[in-house]
Amino acid sequence: MKTMKIYEPAMCCSTGLCGVGVDPELLRISTVLNTLENNGVLVNRFNLSNDPQEFVTNKTINNYVKENGVDGLPVVVIDDEIAITRRYPSNDEFVKLLNVPKSYIGEKPSPAKATDNKNQGCGCSGGDCCC
Repeated sequence: MKTMKIYEPAMCCSTGLCGVGVDPELLRISTVLNTLENNGVLVNRFNLSNDPQEFVTNKTINNYVKENGVDGLPVVVIDDEIAITRRYPSNDEFVKLLNVPKSYIGEKPSPAKATDNKNQGCGCSGGDCCC
């Protein structure tokens, strides 16, 4: 399984969901990460104010922040390589980057198209069949 780490700017708490004005994007990320964890997929999340040592010891992130400043955060790292910068992954990107089913992020899979074999080849057209 792939390893994902998210390096975030300084926030009031580990999720950024404190206070009266909750950022909907942070709420979405927290929800997706909780759902992933409930499905056995752990994504490490590092906040600059709560985990400053992680920004120092991880050379890739340290160099990135030196070059781009904190305005370049958040940064998403997959297997120790930067995958996304300056934004959080979309739900589809979580699925692709972690190689997990959509249900792991709380989305229901698309219904498969049902095939009705009994009407195939009877010469009907459109949605109504005469067979």
